[in-house]
Amino acid sequence: MPETMPQSGFYAKVRRGLPAVIARWLTLGQGDADRLALILAETARVAKLGAPEATPSGATLSAWSRADTGEEIPLWAGRTAVFLLVQMPARPVPADDDEACAWAYCWLRNRADEDYGSAAGALPEHLREPLAAALKAAWTDRQGLRLV
Repeated sequence: MPETMPQSGFYAKVRRGLPAVIARWLTLGQGDADRLALILAETARVAKLGAPEATPSGATLSAWSRADTGEEIPLWAGRTAVFLLVQMPARPVPADDDEACAWAYCWLRNRADEDYGSAAGALPEHLREPLAAALKAAWTDRQGLRLV
């Protein structure tokens, strides 16, 4: 897909940012990697954020956090990590643009907002500024995909 397509550049950022989302979950979650992998998979199932075929091992989760690209990370894992991170009292925020794009993409995939204002307004206060540009890009990407 040529870089002139709005979706291609954004989705590439999402995939590059997914390892950082998983790494942040591993860093801030309470427990060892095997326990955090179990929590991630069970939360995905219960919250209906995805249907993991199997619960990943802690080693797999750690590998996902170090991936060169997020291509090998299942989307349910990123969506669920964002779901959990957004609720943390530590109030984590993305560290860079790629990670912000991954957060914003997963935020929208986890929700059924009818308009951008609803999606942006539902963000916790501490994420509104850090995700402002990325959420606009995610919304544009989502709307573009609806036209296909």
